[in-house]
Amino acid sequence: MDFLVLGYSYSFWSVAYALDKDLVIQLQQQQLIEQQKLIAMLRQLSDAKDDLISSLKQTVSEQGTMILLLEARVTELENNQKKNSSNSSKPPSSDMGKPKQTNSLRTSSGKKPGGQVGHTGETLSFSATPDEIITHIVSHCACCGKSLSGVSAIDCERRQVYDIPPIAMMVTEHQSEIKSCPQCNTINKAAFPGGVSQPVQYGSSVQALAAYLTQYQLLPYGRTAQIFGDLFGHAPSEAFLVNNNKRLAGNLQPFVEALKTILLQEPVLHGDETGYYYKGQRNWLHVLCNEKFTLYMPHAKRGRQAMDEMGVLSRYTGTLVHDHWRAYLEYACKHALCNVHHLRDLTFCEEVLHCTWAKAIKQFLLDLYEKVQQGNKAGQKGLTRGQRQYWDKRFNTLIEKGRDLYPPPKKIKGRRGVTAKSKSENLLERFEKYGTEVLAFASNTIIPFGNNLAEQAIRMMKVKQKISGCFRSEQGAIDFATIRSYIATMQKHGVSIIHAIHEAVNGSPRLLSA
Repeated sequence: MDFLVLGYSYSFWSVAYALDKDLVIQLQQQQLIEQQKLIAMLRQLSDAKDDLISSLKQTVSEQGTMILLLEARVTELENNQKKNSSNSSKPPSSDMGKPKQTNSLRTSSGKKPGGQVGHTGETLSFSATPDEIITHIVSHCACCGKSLSGVSAIDCERRQVYDIPPIAMMVTEHQSEIKSCPQCNTINKAAFPGGVSQPVQYGSSVQALAAYLTQYQLLPYGRTAQIFGDLFGHAPSEAFLVNNNKRLAGNLQPFVEALKTILLQEPVLHGDETGYYYKGQRNWLHVLCNEKFTLYMPHAKRGRQAMDEMGVLSRYTGTLVHDHWRAYLEYACKHALCNVHHLRDLTFCEEVLHCTWAKAIKQFLLDLYEKVQQGNKAGQKGLTRGQRQYWDKRFNTLIEKGRDLYPPPKKIKGRRGVTAKSKSENLLERFEKYGTEVLAFASNTIIPFGNNLAEQAIRMMKVKQKISGCFRSEQGAIDFATIRSYIATMQKHGVSIIHAIHEAVNGSPRLLSA
């Protein structure tokens, strides 16, 4: 109806005006109102169109940002699937079910497998003092059957058998005499030997062997009790095995305190940590060690709070080798970073991310390590000044190439926090910031290329969990760390483990000097 009104012709208005002037004026006013409504509606539609376009642009922008984030996440997840023990810090056990990796960071030694030329070999040797000699007599001739009982032997052929005699639990009863003095009627009683404090108890040899099996061989308590029953005909309770380790750990406290003092004087230490579970909660086993000493400590935290309670790093002034865990870098001592970790990470960047810079810096580290090894064999104490200038120049050139290849990432609009970087960019940033710590092994021959000593030390915690499971109590973890510190240190000094444990059981743990 509105549009029909707008469509009236001029002649229609002329005729209508002649017939009824008031009616024409009324119709014209109504037409004007309708035109104003139409204009208002068109303006609203135009404004709605602008709002819709603006909203769509914002939606497209947000979707673009989300797509970038999802693409980065997908790439990250795909790259994680390509990680294995050869290009990351993942353990070899995680490679199960995956294609066997043929690449290795090790280089060929040029030697054939097996014994080398000039190797004397090892086998059982004849004992000069056998415990028992059994003579086997020739009674008759094997040819004619004549009796040889009266014939003297002209020679003998010897063969020796190393074996274990039958063993059984031995019960020793100690009787303490009680006498009354005829002069003063005082009752006198003889003293029992040291360590004999209960009416019935296990001796020091049983205590030492029980600790050896549970803390060194890492057997579960149930299997340890079974071994005692099978070998000796008497199985101790699991409660005894737990309390036995607790007593031994108590006897080792002087050793632990002395060990901390010794570690403060060592020029180089290795640090690392690994997780374990207690009551479903993740805890951490910390280690500080070198070629001669090992100190373990369990703690609920991974960072500096635990390391401070360990009581060494807060006062240490030597060089600490580690894997760039940020808590270590907060200490004032000198630092050296593990390049074995770097080689694995660079291998991942080279093979998965196809980073040419990673391949170049990896080869640089391998070449520098080989050069340092050659100098060590020649009796040098690190690179000469001229050699160090040459290798520093090569290193700085590689860092500059890395900067050109990976400029600082741009901030993504609408995204909060730090802009994510690739693994290659993170390694470049680390090498640029901590170049001195990365190349520390080239400056001093006592600083190793990697942190393998610490990684080997914490591996025992993983082995323990695989064999006998997690800890049932916090005290059990503390006792394990204390006893393993003693065992690992004794082992590095070539001391018999069972003898060292026996001494500690008797209250006299072996104390070593720096």
